[in-house]
Amino acid sequence: MSKISIIMAVYNTEEFLEKSIQSVLDQTYKNIELILINDNSNDGSKQKIEEIARLDNRISLYKFQERRGVGASRNFGIEKATGEFIYFMDSDDYLDERTLEILINNINNNNIIRGRMRTTNFSSSFSIIFDGLFQIKTFTDDRYRLIRNNSAQNFLFKKEFIINKKLSFSEEVEVFSDLDFMLPALINVDQVPFVREAIYFRRRRNDPVSNPSLSQYSDEIRIKDFLFMYNHLKERYSDHMASDFLDKQLLNFYRKDIVVYFKDKENIEVVFEQLSQATRKIERNKLREYDWVLKKEIRALQLGEKAKFKRINARHHFMRNIRGGLKTKRKFLVLLYRTLFLNLPVKENLIFFESFLGKNYSDSPKYIYQYMIENNMNFKYIWSVNEKKEIPGNPIQVKRFSPKYFYYLARSKYWVSNSRLPKFLDKRKENIYLQTWHGTPLKQLVFDMKDVYSADPNYKSKFYEQSRRWDYLSSANQYSSEIFKRAFKYDKQLLELGYPRNDILYQKDNAKDILALKNEMGIPTDKKVVLYAPTWRDDQVISAGKYKFELQLDLAKMQKELGDQYIVILRMHYFIASHLDISEFSGFAYDFSEYDDIAELYLVSDMLITDYSSVFFDYANLKRPILFYTYDLEKYRDTLRGFYIDIEKEVPGPLVMSSDEVIEAILNIDQINNDYKNRYEDFYNRFCQWDNGRASEKTVKLVFKGNNIKF
Repeated sequence: MSKISIIMAVYNTEEFLEKSIQSVLDQTYKNIELILINDNSNDGSKQKIEEIARLDNRISLYKFQERRGVGASRNFGIEKATGEFIYFMDSDDYLDERTLEILINNINNNNIIRGRMRTTNFSSSFSIIFDGLFQIKTFTDDRYRLIRNNSAQNFLFKKEFIINKKLSFSEEVEVFSDLDFMLPALINVDQVPFVREAIYFRRRRNDPVSNPSLSQYSDEIRIKDFLFMYNHLKERYSDHMASDFLDKQLLNFYRKDIVVYFKDKENIEVVFEQLSQATRKIERNKLREYDWVLKKEIRALQLGEKAKFKRINARHHFMRNIRGGLKTKRKFLVLLYRTLFLNLPVKENLIFFESFLGKNYSDSPKYIYQYMIENNMNFKYIWSVNEKKEIPGNPIQVKRFSPKYFYYLARSKYWVSNSRLPKFLDKRKENIYLQTWHGTPLKQLVFDMKDVYSADPNYKSKFYEQSRRWDYLSSANQYSSEIFKRAFKYDKQLLELGYPRNDILYQKDNAKDILALKNEMGIPTDKKVVLYAPTWRDDQVISAGKYKFELQLDLAKMQKELGDQYIVILRMHYFIASHLDISEFSGFAYDFSEYDDIAELYLVSDMLITDYSSVFFDYANLKRPILFYTYDLEKYRDTLRGFYIDIEKEVPGPLVMSSDEVIEAILNIDQINNDYKNRYEDFYNRFCQWDNGRASEKTVKLVFKGNNIKF
């Protein structure tokens, strides 16, 4: 059996290394060596690869004393390789277990063979391979198509071929170093077989902010590196058929990446000279395949006419914006927002409120607003709602994403929201954005999460961009502050005052107010109330921002056992799109998922049942019993999210796993209160001490100071 040398450059990929390396060691083809080059990582990669290397003598370790880049690492690996075949792999990707076996068994007399790439957002994927059904396609004149992603991944090479043709990776660039290796490699062969069943899983990192992959580097770096490689390779191969490939790559890269980069006209200065030099090398007949707008832009670039190019580029983007704005009503309103409304002056005394994406008049924005109107403050108020609400003080109500929504958002000095405002809502320097957030975190948030199982794989990058606009962020306790700083990468002002939404739990926790709320809700006043408020599951996706939920409580059994003394109120998370049909439990179970203010549901309930929702942190302010219905604990904790606290040891109530256990716990609630008394007290002291009924007042005085406020 011939040996395959797998060369893996390692730079700050600690969290991916174990999976990546193990996928190599688990290959069905066993005669391998794995060459790991630590490119001076500054995370825990060094320790991780040393731990793994001790388990298998097929691994060789090397370390650079300074960062040299993936190109230098791979060139070094070629020098150290002892195998007859060489295979390059990124240290955040992984292989199907038969990939190397399939490649080497089918390379035959060829110098290169290629397998299939599959891009994934997750740390594990699988494929089914059927023996005898391999589909081998041979690329000849069209072989350059195999490097449209500019990558050497999932190619198996004969080492003798690499040495004889003096193939090497560029050490001048970070991002496109593979082109310097792959283009001459393909020039020096007549054909390349392609085997679909040899699968390489290319991981799309979900955190391009903290630790981007090469393909997620900044636009400026990527564009400069690509232009450098194009100019370099075009000079070497201008008279070869590979020149055609390079021209197509440049023109497509220009259309898809550079044009978008030039939306900010200041960026033209950054790469104009380098781009102009590159466009002068394009074969004239290549432009025939493209539209007149691109031809006009390229002509100005070729002539080095920067002022003319800027004018053409400005018209290009204006027309692109107009075309985009005419596609849908929403896009047209965004166009109006950016081109018209944002050019109107900001109104200093206008405040824009939104809670839970316009679904409710509730949460901290509600209580901040109520404090302001009760104190006759010198402001005008806008509320974003999906449907008209009964809101005291007669504010202007605008339907979310209506023309008035965009107009008033653009004119308002202050934005107050408890969830993220859409990414397309540009914020001006004059704006002040108060983000109240919506809970003390139990589940891992944003940059503390590894895999992202939500509907949007770009969740982290979008969150980062949206959260850069926050000027203030509310925090309920020191625990939250520490997490927000890290998980949100937040470095502006934290309002460590408690949550305004919890003020009511101190101001109206009395028999008179609770009775009034029950009468208003239309629920029995002679029975105890159990509130069930679960969260959503990241993997039960319907569409972006919408999740389904399957009720795991046996309401029929609960009604039979508890109906004489209790009723149950159901309150689903606002992300959950599915509606519950509980009509058969009329008089016992009530669906209050559409009820605006969950804090009022806290007040009327005698105990809370939840799972992994942050509601229990707020509910604990009332010091009433809490049960944790955690039927899928292992999956949720170990796969979907992960927790910040040890839920089995720190929460102020028991974990129950079935409807029977829920019923038994309710019937024995006095004993549970006694059993958990000390833990509850510790929990309250850690998470509830900043709340005292005055968070709204303190928040208003800090954020809206200097606006003729009367206190």
